[in-house]
Amino acid sequence: MSFDLPRNVILPVDDIDVRLDPGPHPFARDNAEAIAENWQHEIAANPALFDGMVVLLSQLAYRDSRLIGRCHAVNYSTFMLWRKRRENSGAEHAYAHAMLVAGDNALVAIRMGPHTVNAGRVYFAAGSFEPIDFRDGLVDVDFNMIREVREETGLDLSGAERGKRYHAMSTSSGTVIFRRYHAAAPADEIARRISAFVATETEPEIEGPVIIRHAADLPVGLSPHMKPLIEWHFANGN
Repeated sequence: MSFDLPRNVILPVDDIDVRLDPGPHPFARDNAEAIAENWQHEIAANPALFDGMVVLLSQLAYRDSRLIGRCHAVNYSTFMLWRKRRENSGAEHAYAHAMLVAGDNALVAIRMGPHTVNAGRVYFAAGSFEPIDFRDGLVDVDFNMIREVREETGLDLSGAERGKRYHAMSTSSGTVIFRRYHAAAPADEIARRISAFVATETEPEIEGPVIIRHAADLPVGLSPHMKPLIEWHFANGN
């Protein structure tokens, strides 16, 4: 199966069957020395980095509105080397976005903090899948979305109205799985709540909220994958 899904197009997704393989990822197994060496360079440049656990895919396919795949837990240091050697690596990255839709239909994204790997980048509050995001070996995408939004913004989306289905877009840099989460409050109020939360954090992950009010309202630092997601939202109803 390896990686078999259309690229650079938004796909409807009704089911996600991505499972955590307990074995090592071949990329981690085959590049142990280079991973350790690169990590020393990474932490010398940014001592705030933490070598926690994330997951990398070894397979992903799209069939009949389903995503089917296999992933493996790897150290963040492995992920950092993979970012530099992703071509023909036998590994790919998937991540999830809770697309936060305010009561006035504006989107509320975030700008990442200066000490993070993606410093200054704008996207929806999100993070890589981790082993805690799996239930009996199967990924729980909504758990990951809600967890990451809470950690970065202080918002609790567990009771928010959700879009009927997921969507996904796969590019050469990774596959984003996204779903609308609707909040009743207007965007300005949501942004105030996020800013208040960030002000209480000793080392906040994000710089602050970013409101996007229409398809042409593209902020400086917007991650490349975000533009088609924003256009999709404003071109499609709930």
